[in-house]
Amino acid sequence: MQIRIRATGQVLLQHEWEKWVAQTYAKSLSGITEEAVNRFESDIVFEGPQATGGTVYQYSQQDGVEQLDGKWYTKYILGPVFTGDTAAADEAEYKAQKDVEQATSVRALRTQMLNDSDWTQINDSSADKTAWATHRQALRDITTQTGFPWTITWPTQP
Repeated sequence: MQIRIRATGQVLLQHEWEKWVAQTYAKSLSGITEEAVNRFESDIVFEGPQATGGTVYQYSQQDGVEQLDGKWYTKYILGPVFTGDTAAADEAEYKAQKDVEQATSVRALRTQMLNDSDWTQINDSSADKTAWATHRQALRDITTQTGFPWTITWPTQP
């Protein structure tokens, strides 16, 4: 839980706010209620809605608090946000890093799928070796698909 101090606008975690109350008012609290928080000129910060949309490179990140209908809520934006003289280079580096992470994840899943189908290529297997060999080649070829590593069309098993 977060709590906003009205006088300063500072937002504290519950345990930090309890310490602030103890230092500022020389009081200890036995429980946090909306009335208790109000008594110490503060407001509970409720969880606001996560930011949605954006691209594969973005995620919802907290960006302060905002007041809506008399109550305080966490505010979320799509991030990360890059600023300053190196913003374009920093963003390009971030995206390249995320592409590598995603490609590594997709390759690991592909490798697991190949390992799980190794049995189909054993000489005494009753599996349709040609169909499975085609499927396994399609798995190997996913890295050449347009949109890799973010958009993958996984082949279906025979």
